[in-house]
Amino acid sequence: MDTILIAVGANLPGPDGESPLVACRAAVEAMRALRGLRVIAVSRWYRTSPVPPSGQPAYINGMVRLAGEADPAWLLCRLQAIEHAAGRTRGPANAARTLDLDIIGMDDLVRHAPDPIVPHPRAHLRDFVLRPLADVAPEWVNPMLLVFR
Repeated sequence: MDTILIAVGANLPGPDGESPLVACRAAVEAMRALRGLRVIAVSRWYRTSPVPPSGQPAYINGMVRLAGEADPAWLLCRLQAIEHAAGRTRGPANAARTLDLDIIGMDDLVRHAPDPIVPHPRAHLRDFVLRPLADVAPEWVNPMLLVFR
């Protein structure tokens, strides 16, 4: 695969009290250690409001572009291990978190089940995904949106 896109976000301090930005940068370093994958590009870091709007702190969001071969389920498992190491606990949808890593796309792969669903079903609706995505893969087109052309 030439393009694997991982959204990175956080809005709570990590287990050692590190800032969300430190947690996001550490997640990028952890991705560098994933077998068979290479970090090709990392976006700028953006400060964004929670979606949907709430009283949560602002998020730090970015995007990582990886290259290499990976099974989606294997990659999801590895990303969840990185989240867990950063103190992530699963809670209600849209809850504040110490780290959130989402597979946005894997080349033109379309996968409806099992998890992970690829491309991410709401990526095209979220500015906090699209802005950093444009930094690392402006040429990438969500294959689900091609269906409607």
